[in-house]
Amino acid sequence: MHDDIKEILFPEEQIQARLAELGAQIAADYRGDHLVLMALLKGGVVFISDLMRQIPIKLDIDFIQPSSYGDETNSSGVVDIKMFPKIDFTGKRLLVLDDILDTGRTLKRVKGILEEKGATDIRTCVLLDKKARRVVEIEADYVGFHVDDFFVVGYGLDYADHYRNLPYIGVLNEACYSSAEETAGP
Repeated sequence: MHDDIKEILFPEEQIQARLAELGAQIAADYRGDHLVLMALLKGGVVFISDLMRQIPIKLDIDFIQPSSYGDETNSSGVVDIKMFPKIDFTGKRLLVLDDILDTGRTLKRVKGILEEKGATDIRTCVLLDKKARRVVEIEADYVGFHVDDFFVVGYGLDYADHYRNLPYIGVLNEACYSSAEETAGP
């Protein structure tokens, strides 16, 4: 699995140090409030598990499972919501966590649904921001790292549900996905 990685962009130690900084910033911004962390599955599970331990305030967690990639390296453009919490969002302060903000479609769709459900305040926090791929107008309120237009995996990020368990974020060798996409056709 490690042999499939072309380059490590963010080693585990650097990720943990940045999460400590983000946690401190979020705790200061929400001090005295009741915060709900909403992680987007599946990629956000590693991110939320480490980040929430860096936020020493009262908080709840929940999960939303959108899907727009399948086994591809490019978003299909259609965001399907497979799982959504059955809670009352009225008056809630939410921080939506995602592993990566690229096209922006998923985060914008999820944020729109939460607004419709009556959440008072919805902010976003992403581990990676890949601005080169943005196709809708949205910016994250909190960003771990900015990344160039590479196909990255590890620390929750995947290709066809593989590589999520890598402790770092790295660039996947193109050979690992280009032959599969060529066989799938347009």
